[in-house]
Amino acid sequence: MPNNDSRSPEHYVAPLDETPLLVIDKVDENAKPSNLWLDAWRSLRHSPIFWISSSMILFILFVGLFPFLFTNEPPNNKCDLDNSNGGPEAGHPFGFTKLGCDVFARVVYGAQPSLTVGITATLLVVIVGVILGALAGFYGGFFDTIISRVGDMFFAIPVVLGAIVLMQTLSGTRNALTVALILSIFAWPQVARITRGAVLSAKNSDYVTASIALGVTRFRVLMRHVLPNSLAPVIVVATVSLGTFIVAEATLSYLGVGLPSSVMSWGNDISQAQSSIRTAPQTLLYPAGALSLTVLSFLMLGDVVRDALDPKARAR
Repeated sequence: MPNNDSRSPEHYVAPLDETPLLVIDKVDENAKPSNLWLDAWRSLRHSPIFWISSSMILFILFVGLFPFLFTNEPPNNKCDLDNSNGGPEAGHPFGFTKLGCDVFARVVYGAQPSLTVGITATLLVVIVGVILGALAGFYGGFFDTIISRVGDMFFAIPVVLGAIVLMQTLSGTRNALTVALILSIFAWPQVARITRGAVLSAKNSDYVTASIALGVTRFRVLMRHVLPNSLAPVIVVATVSLGTFIVAEATLSYLGVGLPSSVMSWGNDISQAQSSIRTAPQTLLYPAGALSLTVLSFLMLGDVVRDALDPKARAR
């Protein structure tokens, strides 16, 4: 005969005050909400490289904005040939150039045009690249195809080579703004391609789908949700590119197609010093050292910002 004993098995439930789950799973309701930018700042503020590079950049920017605080020599001071290739002396710690100009004053005042070109070119590249890359990645279709193919055309032209060709046609109107504009014409595709990839990744997120389902317009979704979450790689590239543009300006000036020789810039000083490098090496070492230090500062900052904005790098 079948066993009709249908007694249910006994279940043991631990008393609530004996389980540690309340302690383990407790949520700090007073803690501030975290996000990518807050986590990046927490990583950056503990990095010595970040503080060193930031301090160097701030100092260089301060020199470029207020050069008269660092030297008593006016920017248009007439050079004295009696001091040609002279060594350091009181009031002139870096010596003199072949034309008898104060090297220290030229290094100080040369920071302004070089920084102007770098910052202006970076801003133009970021504005154009972010706008075109975001529209191409978010809307896709024919618009994406056109921007991608135009970007590929510019990618085939080296930035410095293209700038040399165009700058030769502007021999009478060369200044810091024109140099920055020429450089940005050939450099925007890199930022556009990076922005496009970041937008393509962000637009498939759940919060974007939910926003569109709630009736939010696509353009508003792009501006309020997709684009702010796609700027991290753009910031890294912009930081590194700023130093690259400063080098490009110095290269153009060294070749004689950048800033006019009458403008105090590190590239012009390096170009003029090549004829006297054996007899007066200080005319080359000091402007070249200032250029290298500036570029190194931006590269160091770009590396540490990249690590801070990359969650995988923080996990390592």
